[in-house]
Amino acid sequence: MKSRMHPPVNTKDPSAVAREAQATYQALFPDGDPLFVSRVFGWAVDAFTGRYRDYQPIDARYHDLEHTMQGTLCMIRLLRGRQAAGAAPHLPQTMFELGLLAILLHDTGYLKLRGDTDGTGAKYTAIHVHRSAEFARQLLTEKGFAETDIRAVQHMIRCTGVDTELNVIPFQSDEERVAGFALGTADLLGQMAAGDYVEKLPILYSEFSEAAKHPTGAKARVSAFTSAEDLIAKTPAFWEKYVLVKIERDFGGLFRFLNDPYPDGPNPYLQRIEANVARVRAAAPAPAA
Repeated sequence: MKSRMHPPVNTKDPSAVAREAQATYQALFPDGDPLFVSRVFGWAVDAFTGRYRDYQPIDARYHDLEHTMQGTLCMIRLLRGRQAAGAAPHLPQTMFELGLLAILLHDTGYLKLRGDTDGTGAKYTAIHVHRSAEFARQLLTEKGFAETDIRAVQHMIRCTGVDTELNVIPFQSDEERVAGFALGTADLLGQMAAGDYVEKLPILYSEFSEAAKHPTGAKARVSAFTSAEDLIAKTPAFWEKYVLVKIERDFGGLFRFLNDPYPDGPNPYLQRIEANVARVRAAAPAPAA
């Protein structure tokens, strides 16, 4: 049975995700800017395809444009579900717009400048959150955004850091915090629920391996795996001991707004992730203690 709230959307096609985002934006904010969604999606696509300033097209193979689209689709669905549930605090139009910008730009830290010919953008894994926040500042300053709005987007992007201490992020409002936690939730669930998530884990390991050789990655989490097989074998524990804890405790259980129907229906994202984890368990031996 197909989900009513989550119809199939091809995340390899940014225009398909943009249409879903536009439908959500119009439903939530009928008086909103009718061109906002297409405009900001255009900025993101330009950045990832080498059409923004002196940046190369993305060459990280896991953290590519589709990865961003997976997170974006999950976030707009979560926020639509949250608004429909009447949860407090209500997110006004501006905060929804800033949240959409933040998820679209949250992995721009993997982009390389034209003169950067050493390796791929994966080498920046350990510092990509900081680089993404700085990229967002550069772009949004050029586009004329207010300083408070730029800081809001940066704070939301910081929520995606694996080791970020959320309590030290200086959120400017409860609404900004909710948007940031929604982004952090969607970043995790969007990728792990993908149909090809298990197949892409060796590519993720290759990114970690490259990052571990970079000066910024030597002591980071990226060097925690000895092989692609080791990463795959540890994926169930990553889901159960890190992601589930993170989305429930740290991000306030916002994932429940993806339940279809809300509040007691199944959660399609969690169902797909559990299926992926089951595939890993069936195929991989238990990791060494």
